[in-house]
Order: sequence, then structure tokens, then C-alpha cells
Amino acid sequence: MSQPTYTNKLSHFFSLVKQSLRGGEYDYTQGSIRAAIVLLAIPMILELSLESVFAVVDMYFVSHLPNSKNAMATVGLTESVIALVYTIAIGLSTAATAVVARRVGEKNPEGAAHAGAQSMLIALIVTILVSVAGVIFAADILRIMGAKEDVIREGTVFTRIMLGGSLAIILLFLINGIFRGAGDAAMAMQSLWIASIINIFLCPMLINGYGPFPELGLKGAAIATTIGRGIGVLYQCYHLFSGKRTIKLTWPHFKWDLPVVKTLFTVAWPATLQFFIQSGSWIVLAWLVSSTGSTDASAGYQVAIRNVVFFILPAWGLSNAAATLVGQNLGAGQPLRAEQSVLLTAKYNAAFMSVVTVLFLFFASPIISIFTKEPEVHHYGTLALQIIGSGYIFYGIGMVMIQALNGAGDSKTPTWINLFGFWLFQIPLAFLLANVFKMGPTGAFIAIPAAESVLAVAAWYFFKKGNWKKVKV
Repeated sequence: MSQPTYTNKLSHFFSLVKQSLRGGEYDYTQGSIRAAIVLLAIPMILELSLESVFAVVDMYFVSHLPNSKNAMATVGLTESVIALVYTIAIGLSTAATAVVARRVGEKNPEGAAHAGAQSMLIALIVTILVSVAGVIFAADILRIMGAKEDVIREGTVFTRIMLGGSLAIILLFLINGIFRGAGDAAMAMQSLWIASIINIFLCPMLINGYGPFPELGLKGAAIATTIGRGIGVLYQCYHLFSGKRTIKLTWPHFKWDLPVVKTLFTVAWPATLQFFIQSGSWIVLAWLVSSTGSTDASAGYQVAIRNVVFFILPAWGLSNAAATLVGQNLGAGQPLRAEQSVLLTAKYNAAFMSVVTVLFLFFASPIISIFTKEPEVHHYGTLALQIIGSGYIFYGIGMVMIQALNGAGDSKTPTWINLFGFWLFQIPLAFLLANVFKMGPTGAFIAIPAAESVLAVAAWYFFKKGNWKKVKV
């Protein structure tokens, strides 16, 4: 009897996977919680897996340029700064997901669409400021990050294009947050797939000058990435306005609505600050590795970080499923179901991250070898990947708890957790180990899993405390 039961369960799982990839209407406030997690998590995992491909593809192709060390350092340092753009995007996306999910749970699709449109208006205003600053101060940004003069000379154009294309980055994140809040994770996945596939195709073409394309070197990587993201945004907008998906925007939704903007801002500013605190700490760590080590250490660290991000983003996708489930179930007046959804999601994420931990501990060297053959760069990359990877299980649990709080609209609590974990613990520990104990870049590497473990424990405590269930948005 056990074999048919197992076969039926497997068949049911694959049926859910197919349904999740197709997308469509589904009530996540009713029925099996496991089914709801699968339907949301599969496309969200695939969505963010493709987002991680952006960074890995760029790093792979530029690592094969003639002056690869400078190119890799440029990409890495620029991505560290663009993390601030991601911060704005994620902050706005967090607010959009929380408010849209709450309106959907309340069975108010018009309110959900209106909130999504208002969040896009906020994004457009913010992006103009970010893009102009990035284009004007690209060289100064690299200099502040500790880049050597030859890296600045060769990499400024890359940084200028990437920061100048901030609109595509922010809208790609934000609109996917709107779709996720509405429970249409398949749509968010599809837009990232399109953007990533175009980037994968254009990157080698524009870097190396294949076929009719000019040979642009490092600049080509930036152009390919920006074009890929831009086309992904156009695809999103088509479906937002077409009325064929769960959520449909119309032009009246874009009429400035101060009360809704205030609601979004109330959730968005702590969420933006929350991720600014996190990404800002990563910038400090990148600077610390560069200043206490060498260009080899910086390049190796950046290669390792690309791989860390590649495996963290799928887990982040699973965490986003928890955020949507919390928002919609709170909107439907079911806080217990919201809590059960989060605990089950955390269990799944911990299992996935434990597999990644084993992979990084035992296969770090061959993974880094894919990106570089230079001995010193390979050495630092392998060391960083092994040390940072040792804390992956804690990352998995912590990010689910953090996203659950954000999904409830309680973005202030994770902000305080991040402030303590990153700026009052991680950075002082990194400076202590790197400078006082003379461990150099290795000290910075060790501080990362140590801080993430502390963050996970703090996030678990505040989630179990339960104040997030009373938040109104």
C-alpha cells in the first residue's frame, strides 16, 4: 500500500509544480498550507535564481577578459554600490508586497491595483535622483570603494552605465513585488527569465564582439545587463495593463493618492533602511577586504560573493513566499494560518541551505576554478566561499523570519535587528579580526557567518513573540 501512496504524493507534487509555473487565480488563505507554499515558492525560487544569474554571468565573462583582475574588481565593487540601488528597490518592493497582499486577502482587488500603481509613482521619483548621481559621480564612487587608479580608469564607464540604468533595476524588483503580493508568482518569474536570457545572450556578444555586434569589453557587460532588465520591465508593464493576470492597473490608479502613499511609505522607509543597513555593511566589508588585502583578495572575494548570492537568492525566493502568505492570511483574518505557513517555510529553507553548506565546504575550489585560474585570486575565493558558506543554515531560517515580519507590514522590527547584527556586531568584529588580530581579509570573511547566526536567533525571537499579528496596513 505504501508504494501507491508515495506515487500519488509525488504525482500531486508535480501537478502543483505545473500549476505554479502556469500561474492563475488561487486562494492562498484556504486549503493546504503545503500546497500554497509550493505554488508560491517554486516560481519565486526560479525567479530569484535567474536574478542571481545576472551577477554570475557578468563575472564569468569579464573574468576571461585580458586584464581580468581589474575587470573582476570593477564588477565586484560596482555591484557592492548597486546593492544600494537594490536596497531602494527591495524596500519599495517590500511595501508593495505587504500592502497588495493585505488588500488581496481582504478580497479588494481594486485597492491592490491602486496600491501597486502608487508604489510605481514613488519609484519613478526616487530613481531620477539615483540615476543622475550615479552617472555624474561614477569615478568618485569607485575611488571611495578603494579601487586602484587603473581599475577606476578602466571601470568608470561600466559603473556609469549600471548606475544610470537604475530605473530598470528598481522597476523590475518593484513590479515583481506587486505580482508576488497578488499571489501571481509565475508572472514575476517569467519577467526575470526573459531579462536573464537576454543578458546571457548579449553579454558574450557585446563583450567579445561576435557576429554583427561591436567588441565593447567591460562596457558591453553593463549594456547587456541594462538592456536585459529593461526588456523585462516592458514585459511586466504589458501584463500589468493588459488585464490578463491577477492584478490589472488602469491610468486612474496613478492619480496621486496621499493616504495610500503614506501607508506605502510607512512600510517602505524602514524596509529600505533595513536593507540599506545590510548592503551598507557589505560595502564596508568589500572595502575592508580591499584595504587589508590586495587586488587579488578583492577579486577572489567578489567571485565568492557572486556564488554566495547565486545560492542565497533561491532561498530568498522561498522566504518571499512566506511574506505573501503572511500578508494575505492576515488580510483574511487568519493569523494562526499565517504563523503555520512561516514555520513550515523555514523548515524547508533550512533543509535547502544545509545542502548548500555541504556543497561550499567540500567543493569550493572547483566552483571558484570556473571563474578564475589565477592562484592568489583562487585561494582567496575558495577561502571566502568555505567560511561564508558555513553559516548557510542560519541564513535560511533568519531570512524567512525577516520576510515574514516584512510581509506583515512590521518592517521596523527587522530594521532594528539588522542595525544590531550588521553595524553593532558584524562590522566591529570584522575590524577587530582583520586589523587587531592581523587576520586581514580572512577576518572579514569570518564576521559574515557569525553575524548572520546572531541575526537568525534575534529574528526567530521576535517572530515567536507575535506582535506582527497586530500590525495594520
